Amino acid sequence: MIIWFYTIISVVIVSFISLVGIFFLSLNKERLQKILLYLVSFAVGGLFGDAFIHLLPQAFQSETDHLLISLLILAGICLFFILEKVVRWRHCHIPNSKTHIHPAVPMNLIGDGLHNLTDGMIIAASYSLDFSLGLATTLAVVLHEIPQEIGDFGVLVYGGLSVKKAVIFNFLSASMAILGAVIALLVGSFVAGFSSVILPIAAGGFIYIAGADLIPELHHEFNLKTSIKQLMAIISGIGIMAALLIWG
Repeated sequence: MIIWFYTIISVVIVSFISLVGIFFLSLNKERLQKILLYLVSFAVGGLFGDAFIHLLPQAFQSETDHLLISLLILAGICLFFILEKVVRWRHCHIPNSKTHIHPAVPMNLIGDGLHNLTDGMIIAASYSLDFSLGLATTLAVVLHEIPQEIGDFGVLVYGGLSVKKAVIFNFLSASMAILGAVIALLVGSFVAGFSSVILPIAAGGFIYIAGADLIPELHHEFNLKTSIKQLMAIISGIGIMAALLIWG
C-alpha cells in the first residue's frame, strides 16, 4: 500500500502541474521565452540524469536479458517519436476563429493525454522497484512537464478555448497520469517483470524527449552568455539526479 500512496501522491502533483500556465499569463512573450529557455535546459539535465543515472542502471541490474533491455530502450525512443508525431499534428494551417474551436485543441488534448498516461505508468513502475528511483523519475517528469504544460495551455487558449475551459481541459488531460499509474500498479501486481520492461522503455523515452525534442529548442539561442547559462542549467539538472542517488 505504501507504493500506491507514493505513486498516487506523485501523479497527482504531476497532474496539478497543468495549472502552471495561468501563472504566466501576465508575462510578456519575451520574458516568458527567457524563462522557458532555462526551464527547458534544466529539464534536459533532469531527463538525461534520470535515464542514465537511475533508470538504465536499474534496468541492467535486473535478470532481464541485456539484448532485450537494449531493444526496449530503442522501443521507448520509437514510442515517444510516435507520441510526438501525434502532438505535432495539432499544428494545422486552418486560421483561428472565435466562432469555432481550432483543430489544434482536440489534437493537443489527445497527444498530451497519451503522453501523461505513459508518464503515470513510468512513475508507478519506478516506485514499484525503489522509492529513490520513483522520486527521481517523478522529479524528471515534473521538470519536463512545466515547460510543456505552459505551451499546451497557450495552444488551447489560441485554439479558441476560454482561459477557464483551457485550465479545466488541460487538467483533465494531465490527469491521465493518474489513470496510467493505476493501470501500471494493477498490471504490475499480476504480471511478473512488468517494471523491468517499463523502465528501459521509459529511459528511451526520456532520452528521446531530451535529445530530439528539447535540445533543438535550445539551439535557437546563439548568444554566448545565454548558452553558458543553459549549459549550467543542464548540469544542475544532472546534478540533482546524481544527488538523489547519493543521498537517497
